[in-house]
Amino acid sequence: MSESEVRAAVARELPGVRADLERLVRIPGIAFEGFDHSHVERSAEAVAELLRGCGLDVRIVRSGGQPAVIGTRAAPPGAPTVLLYAHHDVQPVGDLSLWESAPFEPVERDGRLYGRGAADDKAGIMAHVAALRAFGDQLPVGVVLFIEGEEEYGSDSLERLLTEHREEIASDVIVIADSTNWDVGVPALTTSLRGVVNLFVELRTLDHAVHSGMFGGAVPDALTALVRLLATLHDDAGDVAVTGLTGRTGAAVDYPEDRFRAEAGLVEGVSLIGSGRITDRLWTRPAVAVLGIDAPATGEAPNALVPAAKAKLSVRLAPGDDPKRAYDAVRTHLEQHAPWGARVAVTLEHDGDPCVIDASGPVFDAARAAFRAAWDGTEPVDIGVGGSIPFIATFQEMFPQAAILVTGVEDPHARAHGPNESLHLGEFARVCLAEALLLARVAEQGRQAG
Repeated sequence: MSESEVRAAVARELPGVRADLERLVRIPGIAFEGFDHSHVERSAEAVAELLRGCGLDVRIVRSGGQPAVIGTRAAPPGAPTVLLYAHHDVQPVGDLSLWESAPFEPVERDGRLYGRGAADDKAGIMAHVAALRAFGDQLPVGVVLFIEGEEEYGSDSLERLLTEHREEIASDVIVIADSTNWDVGVPALTTSLRGVVNLFVELRTLDHAVHSGMFGGAVPDALTALVRLLATLHDDAGDVAVTGLTGRTGAAVDYPEDRFRAEAGLVEGVSLIGSGRITDRLWTRPAVAVLGIDAPATGEAPNALVPAAKAKLSVRLAPGDDPKRAYDAVRTHLEQHAPWGARVAVTLEHDGDPCVIDASGPVFDAARAAFRAAWDGTEPVDIGVGGSIPFIATFQEMFPQAAILVTGVEDPHARAHGPNESLHLGEFARVCLAEALLLARVAEQGRQAG
């Protein structure tokens, strides 16, 4: 198919692709504990049906976790095989009162489709489906679609699945559609991602609660001690103050502060934290955030000194850092900085490796050319991402000869993981076209190499 034929085919398929995306968004497939996992099963079945409709051999698989979907179609003689990754599970919705419309009922407003998973990552699934539908029986490459079912919950069974199905999914090129573009109208390749260490720190000062009037002033309460301990994680400028966490210089991309403040939703008058370039702070240096604290709720708190308090921390690691070593560094810091001799217990929840991708070579050239064409001549940007996709390091280790492209459908206004998640429909159309053009260009490279 020529480029003009691919464009026409993608445009033809987009209405049906959007309708199927909306059907997927209506399935509340949350893999977290405490949620109804029958919806994750429904989601996997829906994805499997979509892939069968594209002429793929499809299986729903699991390895002790939630269901993943694998669809395969053999390559034409001499053509390469491309693995297309996305995930069908979604984040919990959080506080429903913060949503402007029901999270699992897709609604279009101002050119964006709102709903949980509309961007992260059911649009990634449908971008793959759009490319396959556009080619129909003329698909120029072999494909393996690997659609995971518990990415948002930590991908606990992913490595086992990849090991068990390694021969089936081995590919020359891997496209991971779970990242973001630089801006609306500006495509991007993600070339680095931070790692992550999530942990709990529990601090105890008393073996039971005591009267705040009778003992306050001499006895430290655990919540005050915990607050003081957490404050030691940053210096006065807001840079992370944990000895042993590493950083590096990131991509030379300008991120104007006014744009960043608007996209982050910073309240007027609130300063940024940290020093140096914004992109370095976001992509290639460590960050520590307090995600939650277990302590009495204000409406129910008695006049008593709190004996124990617990916080959950998220530590983002610079590319090149090691999660196990970083956890040890944070644990040591917390143990050594506990105020007033408070007893500290630190436990690991989960961790994940950072990654760096060498985005050079013919496959990456093909991707940039496809992006350039889909965005009408706009030059794509190489970016880092402050978030984490730890399994990319697993793909790198298991398939060292494969070129790994990290792409995505999101933009800075998508609000993935938060209330009012949305997908820019115009950008989604470009993503679908770019993927189809990428498959065509990868096939052409394969013919030239052969």
